[in-house]
Amino acid sequence: MTPVTIIGSGSMGTALAEAFLKAGHPTTVWNRTPARATPLAAKGASHAEAVENAVAASPLVIACLTGYDATRQALGPAAAALTGRALVTLNSGSPAGAREMASWAVGQGARCLDGAIKNVPSAVGAPDTLLYYGGDPRVFAEHLATLRVMGGDTVHLGVEPDLAKLYEMAVGATLLPALVGFFQGAAAVQARGLEVSSMVRFSAKWLEMIISLLPGYAREIDSGAYSDPEASVNLFLAGIPYDEDLGREANIDVSWQAPLHDLLKRAVAAGHGEHSISALTELLKKPERAA
Repeated sequence: MTPVTIIGSGSMGTALAEAFLKAGHPTTVWNRTPARATPLAAKGASHAEAVENAVAASPLVIACLTGYDATRQALGPAAAALTGRALVTLNSGSPAGAREMASWAVGQGARCLDGAIKNVPSAVGAPDTLLYYGGDPRVFAEHLATLRVMGGDTVHLGVEPDLAKLYEMAVGATLLPALVGFFQGAAAVQARGLEVSSMVRFSAKWLEMIISLLPGYAREIDSGAYSDPEASVNLFLAGIPYDEDLGREANIDVSWQAPLHDLLKRAVAAGHGEHSISALTELLKKPERAA
């Protein structure tokens, strides 16, 4: 069982440490606020008071902090101890931040993977929980069995250190619009005196339908062929008045949809009215900057 160090004892870091303890890995924990790590020590983790000691305790160091700046700041005093160790960063951030983090860590002699946990803390350790990584493939191969303790669906995307963050942001872009759409529906249902729970089954079915459309939309976007639509831009454009009617009738604020409506109108102006709704992708691409 490979010894593992977890840097950060927030809700996700705690879930990671608990998963490794449950699997039988010697687990060292460190947190800037020591009291946050105390419950893990009670469950069998070694609590390092100094980050240098935490890093030195294990060949595999997993940092789960708020962002890359916080990670570099936390690991700074332990920079010398990183030499030769595998460092896995699991935090929020951008692709640029991931590249900067990898450059700093490699400069300290570490071997790096950057990853993303695509689920909530309570799902850590489940066979179907997805984590994907970018970076050193040798680290991934060497520690694959250990990494799978955090989630059974474990994927290496490629050697570029920023790939996990690229996919995390590309995939995560659907989250807030989908949730706000659900919340708007919840407000409309409540305005009629109905319980929001009554719409959950139907919303889930709707999301399943959207999932079924994604492979086809991906093919259209990859090929640039938008002329055989199942749902056209014009079809969505025609629905704008209905959104506005609902807002007035239910007395709810639907103004968050205004930028989406503007995108539809710009797509029509660009000649995409009878094209697939996936043609909106072309509107989202900015012209390349001159060299």
